[in-house]
Amino acid sequence: MSKETGNTMMMTKGHIGKGLLGLGLAMVLSACAAGGAGGPKANESKLAMPVELTNWPAAADPAIVGKKAIGSIVPRWFAAGPGAHYAEDSTWMTALKFAAVTKDEEMKASLIKKFSPNLLASEGWKTAFANIQRHVDHNIYGIVPLELYMQTKDKRYLDFGKWLADRQWEKPNAEGLSDETRFWIDDMYMITILQVQAYRATGDKVYLDRAALEMVAYLDKLQQPNGLFYHGEKFPFFWGRGDGWIATGMPELLGELPADHPKRARIMEGYTKMMAALLKYQDTDGMWHQLIDHPESYKETSCTAMFTYAFILGVKNGWLKDPAYATGARKGWLGLQTYLDDTGMLDKVCVGTGQTNSLQFYLNRPTQKGNPHGQAPLLWCAVALLKK
Repeated sequence: MSKETGNTMMMTKGHIGKGLLGLGLAMVLSACAAGGAGGPKANESKLAMPVELTNWPAAADPAIVGKKAIGSIVPRWFAAGPGAHYAEDSTWMTALKFAAVTKDEEMKASLIKKFSPNLLASEGWKTAFANIQRHVDHNIYGIVPLELYMQTKDKRYLDFGKWLADRQWEKPNAEGLSDETRFWIDDMYMITILQVQAYRATGDKVYLDRAALEMVAYLDKLQQPNGLFYHGEKFPFFWGRGDGWIATGMPELLGELPADHPKRARIMEGYTKMMAALLKYQDTDGMWHQLIDHPESYKETSCTAMFTYAFILGVKNGWLKDPAYATGARKGWLGLQTYLDDTGMLDKVCVGTGQTNSLQFYLNRPTQKGNPHGQAPLLWCAVALLKK
C-alpha cells in the first residue's frame, strides 16, 4: 500500500615567509575542520544571498509566514510519539529548525515538550516500536530526535535517532541497499533524510554513504529521459508531490556530500536534470500543477513548495547558476502566499494519493487546507530563505 494512501484523511588560517607559511597552514587546518573525515564540502564557500531571495513584501516575510504556519499546525497534528505521520515528522523537525534560525526559545521549548519522555530510554522506544511495522514511513520518525539532539545535546535523543537510522540498514540486500528499498519515488526523501540527519548529528560518513548509494540506485532505475519521475514504474504519471519528495531529497543530500564523494557527480546530474525540467513546467504565477505536465490539472501547493525549496537550495549553493532559477524560486514563494490564510494554513494541498493508471483519479483528488504535506515544505522554504 502506498505511504500516501494511508493518509487520505488528513514531508538542510625572513618574517614574511613565516607569515605566509603560517597563513597557509591555518587555511589547510580550517579546510580540514570544515570538511571532516570525508573531505571539504562542495558548497564550502558561502555565496551571497541573491536579491531575488530577499526584500519580500511584509505578508511574504519568511519569518512571519513560518511562525504562523507552525502556530496553525502544532495544536492540530503533532503526535507525541511513534505513529506520527511522516509529513508530521518533517514538519516537526523543520519547526525546530525554524525556532533555531529565528532564535525563538519559547517556540523551541514548546516543540521539545511535544516529545514523549517515555521515549528517552531504550526500553521506551523499543517498546513503542515493537508493534509498529519496520517501514520507511515509520523509521523517518528518527529525524525528530536527531534534530532535538543537535539543538539540546541530550544524548538520549541521539541514541534513539541513531537506533532508527541503523535499524534501516540491519539487513542490507546484496547491493548494500536498505532492505526497506521499494523503488517508490517518495523513498528518495524518506530513507535519505533520516541518514542525512544521522550524519549531521554524528559526523559519521557511513550515513552519507548509505544515503548516496540509495539515491543513485533510485536515480538509475526511476528517472525518465525528460528528468522527471513517474509515480510508479507501472503508473506513467508525473504526480507533483511524488516528484516533490525526490526534488527535496537530492539537494538535502548534496548539501552534505563532500566534493570528492564518488556518488556526488551522479546525484548532481540527476538533480540538475530534474530542475531543468521543472523550470519548464512552472506556471507564470509561480505554481506547479497536480500533474506536472498536465496544465488542465489544478494548481497544487505541496509540490509547489517542494519545487520552490529545491530551487532555493540550488540557487543558494551555486548549483543552479541560470538566473531563471532564482526568479523561479521567488515566483514560487510568492505564489504560495496566495493560498495561505491569515492563520498560516496552506490551502489546496492534495490529500494522500496512491498509485493508479487512471488519469481521472489524479485530476479528481481532493485537497485539504492545513494538511502537513503542505505545511512541511512551506516551512522548508521559510527556513532556507532565513538561513544566511
